[in-house]
Amino acid sequence: MTGVLRDLVLATGLAAYCVRKRVATGSWPAGWRDRDGAVGPVPRRATGPRVLVHGVSVGEINALGPFVEALAASPASPDVVVSAGTATGFARARQLHGGSREVVRFPLDFTWTARRFLDAVAPRLVVLAELELWPSFMAACAREGVPVCVVNGRLSARSYRGYRAGRPLGRRIFGGLSFVAAQTETYRQRFVSVGVPPDRVVVTGSFKWDAARRPPDAEAAEALAASLGIDRTRPLVVAGSTGPGEEKRLLEGLPDRCQLLLAPRDPNRWDDVAALCPGLVRRSRRPGSASRGASRGAGESVFLLDTLGELPDAYLLADAVFVGRTLAPLGGSNPLEPLALGKPTVVGPHWEHFEGVVTELLRTGGIAVSDDPMGVIAKWLADPAVGEAVAAGARRAFKRNQGSSARTAEIAARALPPPSR
Repeated sequence: MTGVLRDLVLATGLAAYCVRKRVATGSWPAGWRDRDGAVGPVPRRATGPRVLVHGVSVGEINALGPFVEALAASPASPDVVVSAGTATGFARARQLHGGSREVVRFPLDFTWTARRFLDAVAPRLVVLAELELWPSFMAACAREGVPVCVVNGRLSARSYRGYRAGRPLGRRIFGGLSFVAAQTETYRQRFVSVGVPPDRVVVTGSFKWDAARRPPDAEAAEALAASLGIDRTRPLVVAGSTGPGEEKRLLEGLPDRCQLLLAPRDPNRWDDVAALCPGLVRRSRRPGSASRGASRGAGESVFLLDTLGELPDAYLLADAVFVGRTLAPLGGSNPLEPLALGKPTVVGPHWEHFEGVVTELLRTGGIAVSDDPMGVIAKWLADPAVGEAVAAGARRAFKRNQGSSARTAEIAARALPPPSR
């Protein structure tokens, strides 16, 4: 497909998406005007060769955190620039890296935006997280002789089938990769099958095991509990990153005397979720301490986390956790954060986006999978030793799988081109 035709297809798709968004929500998509590639000049923060590390959204940016730190600390002293595709990913990247390295918005994949962006950043190496292979950007890198690699590589069964169906285009894109650091052997075989030369694909594990192990903020967690009025003498279930239909099922199965904190993944659903349980306590209505919030009714036991960035604090308060977008085929959400805090965690049967992670956890007994998550949690609350066994299995999985970020950073550092003379 020529650059002009790619631009036309993308422009048509983007226009259709914007119109659908406007009709559905009454507003245009946020942040897309910032993705025209006009990010320069990009100041240098280190003396070594420049490396662009890109993740799409919050999940990828969080997973890349330890890798970026390890790469920046390598002997080559690379000047690492971090880019993100979504507005929330960009905000998270600035929060993590803004004080120590440059953070930019990744462009839309038009020929001219990709070229403008690449000219402004001028990387010697491009590192893409998981599977972010944009054709126009890849073509621009090839024209400029900039090597491109994939780290934390993941090729789901659905994506694999799609690339296999479009094999000539896929082989042209995948065959040009400098190397792929895949999460699992299954993913390694898929990358080879779609066109990456076998000697360029290695298995290094998932970054998510490293990124999940952040020190908990106990003070922030207790402040959240006080603000919402959570009763610390009663069990609390935290349902994180939930999707459509899941909150209703969780509410219907909530055990007696148990409290439930709902944290929907999509902010656009907050009001709809609140309507499922009139009288629930919304975090946005209780920004300060409990004494300054609204009066608390004696029967309140359901809470809505309708803010961003506080889910890790909520997990620290939990007696048990359900991780959402797993009861329906929505790809799943990352279960490692609550497990890293020692919380027994259950997911539904759909976790395609976290296939490697959940498979490893099941191997050690470190997670529960069920279409009736509240039934599982009720058993844990009745017999805490059963839930503790799950938490212990998760600890074994963490011990076996950490270190991928540092291993992959060493490979990326070796892939840096020699200094130009």
